[in-house]
Amino acid sequence: MTDDMLTEWMRAAAAQLGPDAVRICTGADDERDELAGRMLADGSLVALDQARYPGCSLHRSDPSDVARTEQRTFICSVSEADAGPSNNWMSPDRSLGEVWPLFSGCMNGRMMFVVPYLLGPEGSPHGRVGVEITDSPYVVLNLMRMTRVGRAALDRIAAGKSFVRGAHSVGTLDPAKRFICHFPERREVWNINSGYGGNALLPKKCHALRIATAQTRDEGWMAEHMAVIGLTCPDGATRWIAAAFPSSCGKTNLAMLEPALKKKGSRVETLGDDIAWLHVGGDGRLRAINPEAGMFGVLKDTSMGTNPNAMRMLDRDVIFTNAALAPDGSPWREGCGAPPPPGLVAWDGTPWSPEQGRKAAHPNARFTASATRCGTVGAAIDAPQGVPISAIVFGGRRAKAAPLVCQSFGWNHGVYVGATMVSETTSAANGPLGLPSALHRYEGNKT
Repeated sequence: MTDDMLTEWMRAAAAQLGPDAVRICTGADDERDELAGRMLADGSLVALDQARYPGCSLHRSDPSDVARTEQRTFICSVSEADAGPSNNWMSPDRSLGEVWPLFSGCMNGRMMFVVPYLLGPEGSPHGRVGVEITDSPYVVLNLMRMTRVGRAALDRIAAGKSFVRGAHSVGTLDPAKRFICHFPERREVWNINSGYGGNALLPKKCHALRIATAQTRDEGWMAEHMAVIGLTCPDGATRWIAAAFPSSCGKTNLAMLEPALKKKGSRVETLGDDIAWLHVGGDGRLRAINPEAGMFGVLKDTSMGTNPNAMRMLDRDVIFTNAALAPDGSPWREGCGAPPPPGLVAWDGTPWSPEQGRKAAHPNARFTASATRCGTVGAAIDAPQGVPISAIVFGGRRAKAAPLVCQSFGWNHGVYVGATMVSETTSAANGPLGLPSALHRYEGNKT
């Protein structure tokens, strides 16, 4: 693919989406500040107290759009078998007739942002490129923290590298017409009528996990829902582990551990808190890179007691999504270690008091921050060949019927244990909480 193919795709998309104007994003600081200023002016962002939280703001999602919508998420592979046993399948022909027409004119009166992004370190042969088209400045601001936006991606496209195409529009936010469609053969994603980050930030779950799975099959590597952590012992030896946990089950807290033997020289280095791309290096070892450049973390129960390193990130250049707002201009959520102050405004913008019997912050409230804000992130995040993996941990959220920690007898048994584990459903996805994930399936997945 070349610049010409990018231009051709942009023109075709604009013809269908009908925006008033088109803007190719550079990822520059002044561009970020300009977009944030526009959102603050129109009320789609709320400024926090800039003396204590410089560069920080609060965004509120539509109440119908606060978590990943798995029942409206489809793999549109040519063969239903290629969608896998745990995904919803929709034929490409059906999506073309049912979903693509929803994009017709959906950006009338809006700007179409073209966001070229690189997943992975600059200069790494294991990085991949994508372009998201969106009418949401909130999405653009998040991608500027989560990925490497701009020239790093455009240079690769100009050099002939292929790119994943993503088309997104908040549309009307109609839940009944909300679709997240993945086309593995075409390396393409469509997202309509959603603005929540887990759905609308296409480079994250949509590209870095779902479409990347098709890339890995064809190219011989792996994309996994894993944190990657470096553990350095007092003797100075560092070993890297990959930890596979579902969303909202503790990956971020684990990735930023404060070691008990810190005073004796132990330390923890965070390569990534959510997604790992794995490959066999030239030395024959399994190695990992973090495709992301930022973090989209869960706010609930994040406190100095549970994750002091995350807390130290949250005082500058952060986007808070669906947190509660205190009268002094600070964000608040359950489990933060402080009682709710009087005059709190709930995540949906309404006044809140304890007598109402509801949560002030949404259970899936999030923070978006650049990885450079995390004190445990080191130079390894930019290492072109990644880091060598010595062990893999599988985990999840289980309230009963499972031991807190268990160890496999060996690699074969470890594969079996990892493949047969289930985790309770959490607030990261719409639906009831506390069910084994294997039982929480969309009933209408036959198309």
